[in-house]
Amino acid sequence: MTPPDSPKMPTRRALLRTGLVGGLSASVLADPLTAFAAAPAGFDQWRDRFRVHALAKGVSEATWIRVMGRIEPDMSVFKELRDQPEFKEELWQYINRRVSDWRIVNGREALRKNEALFARIERDFGVERGTLLALWGVESAFGDPLVQKNHMRPVFPALAALAWNEPRRRTYWESELINALRIVDRGWSTPEEMRGSWAGAMGHTQWMPEVWLNVGIDYDHDGRVSPFGKPDDALGSTARYLVDRGKYHRGEHWGYEVRANGASSKGNRNYAAWESAGVTRADGKPFPQPNASAQLWTPLPDGPSFLLGPNFYSVRSYNPAMSYALAICHLGDRILGGPPFIQPFPGSERALTLAEVQEMQVRLTKAGFDTGGTDGRVGNDTMQAVRDYQTRTGLLPADGYGGLKVLARLRQGS
Repeated sequence: MTPPDSPKMPTRRALLRTGLVGGLSASVLADPLTAFAAAPAGFDQWRDRFRVHALAKGVSEATWIRVMGRIEPDMSVFKELRDQPEFKEELWQYINRRVSDWRIVNGREALRKNEALFARIERDFGVERGTLLALWGVESAFGDPLVQKNHMRPVFPALAALAWNEPRRRTYWESELINALRIVDRGWSTPEEMRGSWAGAMGHTQWMPEVWLNVGIDYDHDGRVSPFGKPDDALGSTARYLVDRGKYHRGEHWGYEVRANGASSKGNRNYAAWESAGVTRADGKPFPQPNASAQLWTPLPDGPSFLLGPNFYSVRSYNPAMSYALAICHLGDRILGGPPFIQPFPGSERALTLAEVQEMQVRLTKAGFDTGGTDGRVGNDTMQAVRDYQTRTGLLPADGYGGLKVLARLRQGS
């Protein structure tokens, strides 16, 4: 989990953006916990004081020496904290980029490969497979090793830097550093394996150390809890998180797109009461659980409306942005064969297909803009390339959104 109240909380993918800077020396690459640079003034003194605190919290002397004995802070985290890429997205752009053809196609393949695992999770926790597939897809591209390799860094130097010199939330970062040390103490992981975002979120579903330590379960029964490798522990534990901390309701869907027909959005009612007030499903189907409760939400005037059940807010416990929860819930439906929203958002355009995204990336690359690959995934590299292209060609607003207008201009340019 991303730390609460962290900058850029609605865009958790920003945490996947950063990795080890290219061109590091062979000695640093061989030992990822060794210095990025000489220790800044005051760090060693802080480390000596923190050692007393960590040992008092139960961290063993052996683990302290192994992890912290000669660690140097990763000072680049402060630049990441200040300078995370800013992309102003309309809600429909946010949804389109996350509920992409690439994620839908690869989500169905991930389900095919892990059918038994998702069936077991549904049986044990009652969490719908679509929700977990969507979380997995958005957080780590279904565990793609290239995300781990190219966009992750050793977490101990990052957490040490934040615990030492991020004054607004020093207590929080110190706590997460101790949690990470406890994970090593338990033998669940090694300092070298623990690579993640600049803020310390790790693995398939981007756990912070506190979640790993306190919510994680050994779902594959290999003797340790790990968000890396096989997805069993990560997905089983994420289901447990949604149940324990998000109060997930077994057997209920997250909600439905509806036609509000002028109904008041105030209050929490059951679906039968909403239907009596004139609210109907946009697809014309009946509500399958008329006695379950929901709240009416219309994000934008003249856009789609939704009845949101408790499981929508369970997803929101994972990231407090409404846009994030809506994207996850909708992506889960689409992976399982559901349709796009029936009522479009005002001013929106349809999402590009996988082939169109790849074409856009190829054309941008040929025009000299680095998209970071041409696989149909739209990450920050592609968004930055789009924004640079928009700026160069005067295609306003230069918002980094690669849609039909950008693709049409690229085709004209060729």
